[in-house]
Amino acid sequence: MPVTTRFPPSPTGYLHVGSARTALFSWLYARKHGGRFVLRIEDTDRERSSEESVQAILDGMNWLGLDYDDGPYFQTQRMNRYQEVIDQLLNGGHAYHCYCTREELDEMRAQQRARGDKPRYDGRCRHRNQSPQDTHPVVRFKNPLDGNVVFDDLVKGRIIISNNELDDLIIARSDGTPTYNFTVVVDDMDMRITHVIRGDDHVNNTPRQINILKALGVELPRYAHLPMILGADGKRLSKRHGAVGVMQYRDDGYLPQALVNYLMRLGWSHGDQEIFTRQEMIELFDFSSVQRGSAVFNPEKLLWLNYEYIKAGTVEEIRDHARWHFENAGIDIDEQANWEEVFRVNQQRSKTLLELVDRSLFFFREIDDYDAKSVKKHFKGQAGEILIEFRGQLERLDPWEPEHIHLCLHHLAERRSIGLGKIAQPLRIAVAGVAVSPPIDETLAILGKEQVLRRIDAAVNYINTMM
Repeated sequence: MPVTTRFPPSPTGYLHVGSARTALFSWLYARKHGGRFVLRIEDTDRERSSEESVQAILDGMNWLGLDYDDGPYFQTQRMNRYQEVIDQLLNGGHAYHCYCTREELDEMRAQQRARGDKPRYDGRCRHRNQSPQDTHPVVRFKNPLDGNVVFDDLVKGRIIISNNELDDLIIARSDGTPTYNFTVVVDDMDMRITHVIRGDDHVNNTPRQINILKALGVELPRYAHLPMILGADGKRLSKRHGAVGVMQYRDDGYLPQALVNYLMRLGWSHGDQEIFTRQEMIELFDFSSVQRGSAVFNPEKLLWLNYEYIKAGTVEEIRDHARWHFENAGIDIDEQANWEEVFRVNQQRSKTLLELVDRSLFFFREIDDYDAKSVKKHFKGQAGEILIEFRGQLERLDPWEPEHIHLCLHHLAERRSIGLGKIAQPLRIAVAGVAVSPPIDETLAILGKEQVLRRIDAAVNYINTMM
């Protein structure tokens, strides 16, 4: 069969970093081998599942560029199929009805603890002939009583679990609804999954699922259990470590390719290489290079990667990803004639798209107000006179090019015997609203003569009102 992997999230929240990495590794393995990647929504927890969470998962997958070949499938739409397989196991002698009450089970576990035994179901209903009235039984899988479950994990190596460590798993509750470990088996069987790639918190589920698959007489998939992702403090990754939903990274101004690259390197490596194209990821990915130990999430490293991707991206790529952020700021970037020039002067200075948008806004709209701290520091003394004199030079300037603007700045500084900052900082506030901008000569050149002269006039009027 062709390599077939799956990503089976539960729609009980956003698509978080750990799940996104699992999806990425599954996607990469399928793409590398020319196989299929299946998206399956495990929504049997009806109380916690929601349409909003389903959409958040789909949005996250789409933003990351993890396209799927089949699906999305929904477990709640497969209940009849699960019942068919439960009946098959019951009729084949691989499952049985269990009528034990909660009180019986509690007493059984108490006695086991008193003897120092591990609490577990003792199989007392395996051979029960009489069915108590007014009792809704669960269905238990009849786990083998001896032997071992042996599988060669693609990450962790050979794993051996004794069957006497496993009790008879409930595969259907008393109301007839199937349980997680059972639905996963049926789905993987029906969808012909060849490689199950998931977090290593599922290692304990694997021997139970293998035994059910063997009872159904189907070929076993290969398993790859990925190491957990931890925060810098060694604890399980959470929001306090900077790990949030995938779409929050979009909202915070990260590029999807930067996040994908970072997730790729969480527990996987290829020498000292840090930055990979999407095609390189597909060609190079292999489980032999996945580390067995836990990976550590580093927000600073992710931010560095994002900065590198912004610097290296084409202006068209950056525009396409930044468009949503500009729209939130009330700017239609496609209507701005000078957007390419603005992006070029800001790409090398912006670690996120939000920074790039923030640094670019004054190019695209009028200044509503001046930064108070900047005004207090630089709109004082002879600032107004300097702006008026420099405006006169600019008005006569032709051609309007950065190098000619730069010469005007130097000539005025020499004539007044002042540092360039005494001119450039008031000028920045005048045209940008703050005392920070790209190089002032490039800034003025991009804004254009008419806009610059008008903004200097407005700044001079503002200074006059302060006196």
